[in-house]
Amino acid sequence: MTEVDLEDHWDNAPCGHLIADPGGRIIRANSTLTAWLGYERNGLHGKQITDLLTIGGRIHFDTHFRPLLRMSGKLDGVTVDLVAADGTRLPMFLTANLKFDGDGNPELLRLTAIDATDRRSYERELLAQREKAESERRRVQAFAETLRRSLLPPHLEPPAGLHAAAYYHTDSDDDVGGDFYDLFPLTRSMWGFFFGDVAGKGVKAAVVAGLTRYVLRSASVADHDPVKALHVLNSVLMREGDIAANRLCTVIDGNITMRGDGFDVELASGGHPPPLLLGADGSAYYADTTGGQAVGITDDPRFIAHKLHLAPGDTLVLYTDGLTEASIGVGSKRYDDDGALLAFVKSRAPTTANHIVGAIQQLLTSFGAGVKDDVAVLALGVPATG
Repeated sequence: MTEVDLEDHWDNAPCGHLIADPGGRIIRANSTLTAWLGYERNGLHGKQITDLLTIGGRIHFDTHFRPLLRMSGKLDGVTVDLVAADGTRLPMFLTANLKFDGDGNPELLRLTAIDATDRRSYERELLAQREKAESERRRVQAFAETLRRSLLPPHLEPPAGLHAAAYYHTDSDDDVGGDFYDLFPLTRSMWGFFFGDVAGKGVKAAVVAGLTRYVLRSASVADHDPVKALHVLNSVLMREGDIAANRLCTVIDGNITMRGDGFDVELASGGHPPPLLLGADGSAYYADTTGGQAVGITDDPRFIAHKLHLAPGDTLVLYTDGLTEASIGVGSKRYDDDGALLAFVKSRAPTTANHIVGAIQQLLTSFGAGVKDDVAVLALGVPATG
């Protein structure tokens, strides 16, 4: 077995070594470190360690590294720039420890330097990629927000004597859902509205939601019949082969007509969760929307119209299933599995459109990450007299 040349191992190690006195004056440095820094053999002898550091590095050494060595006797993996003979800066990892004499006083400072050029390049590339990813994420978020806003009316247009409030909760800033709603005038005494949710998420769901808004608006203007509007929408969606995966949607389409000191509401449901009616007397119940099928399932769906009246103090609340299906507690339990939503609104009846939408907004916030889907809420209320 060949005898190990310890002197050669020290002098030509793959990392730089130096020994200094406790004050930091270099006693010996190996050939590896001397070559990296561009000095002749023994060219570092007698220099201070701080002579090899940048101005900022010297300050850091005196205020942080030297006190740390005195307290713990070692220094682990700090990154500094060493200055070569020609002024070039070389990134290095430094590890050091102190040798103590029999009385516990520092005797020697031993330091090892590892070339960190590749690591520094990697960190810079990683930082550049991270900044690029953040920029892309901001671009995606801006696109999603623009697309989301295009699916909602810039402002609601209720008739005089009817208050309207809405809220849209997004579960992700990076994606867009298919929830949509609108409220708009049809004649001097009649307003149209619709409210719905397209299956799935993403751009394709948003495209279907946009198409649905356009079709329902057009159909409502052409014929003030909610059932016919849903049939028109179903026919359009069934003909569009490119949107087959996202054409299923649940919708409520309706008309609001002034009558006396309140409003008659005629609505047809395409499989959407029933609205909640909060009475002026403090009652709360689900409006009757039975008999309607979801839109985009079959060429021959069944839609049925229902009528109700909003008197002073009454409020109608529409919502999407992201609210009722929010995760709460442990396991797969959902918020409305045991009728919590009806109890929630009943405890606040009678109320106004603004108040109930604000309360639901706070409720959604309390769920935190439990809200797994976008949620839209629309409330229509007649102010109480007196």
